[in-house]
Amino acid sequence: MGCFECCIKCLGGVPYASLVATILCFSGVALFCGCGHVALAGTVAILEQHFSTNTNDHALLSEVIQLMQYVIYGIASFFFLYGIILLAEGFYTTSAVKELHGEFKTTACGRCISGMFVFLTYVLGVAWLGVFGFSAVPVFMFYNIWSTCEVIKSPQTNGTSGVEQICVDVRQYGIIPWNAFPGKICGSALENICNTNEFYMSYHLFIVACAGAGATVIALIHFLMILSSNWAYLKDASKMQAYQDIKAKEEQELQDIQSRSKEQLNSYT
Repeated sequence: MGCFECCIKCLGGVPYASLVATILCFSGVALFCGCGHVALAGTVAILEQHFSTNTNDHALLSEVIQLMQYVIYGIASFFFLYGIILLAEGFYTTSAVKELHGEFKTTACGRCISGMFVFLTYVLGVAWLGVFGFSAVPVFMFYNIWSTCEVIKSPQTNGTSGVEQICVDVRQYGIIPWNAFPGKICGSALENICNTNEFYMSYHLFIVACAGAGATVIALIHFLMILSSNWAYLKDASKMQAYQDIKAKEEQELQDIQSRSKEQLNSYT
């Protein structure tokens, strides 16, 4: 076999579906964790500088955001390992591996592990649906603030006394208590907030983080389909293996009977 044929045969053993799902999962988790971490830090800075000047008012929120940042570290580490494990599982259960290395024996333990991956991926997929929905909340909040600033900048309201009556009160979202000061920003002060780098970066980073969470959900659904297919393949391979073992046993018994019959016939003659 030449080098080109060997390379073609090796490339045929790559589980491309699992590889695409792994890349999509890594990309989605990286976007969610990286952008979410920076966006949360920017959100705290905006609240401290403009909406809650008293540290005690947003102390609980700061602790929760810090905890969420640590959770992001754990999520990134876990999905890095889990994606590699699922990719390895795809290599060992794809039919191309059977073509490369010949017949292989499937065990009950292997089928149990494959079924466990199906269940765990399903649970993670449902959990990430919740994460995707939760990540859309800050996008909604920042969009409301941004749209209010656009109203202030519009020609209909620009230069009129009603500009100072257009306000944003973040206390209504429940992220800071109602006694937080000032809690509400109006008019030109609100427009200045929308023009800051912290607001601009945090808003767009939350959008990217939400998109990353959505990509992770798609990747987990892709993984779930692959794992289900691989589990069905292992199940069929197990049945075929049992059939071949019974067939080989029967053929061996038939050969033993024939050999004994020949020996008895030779002894009579």
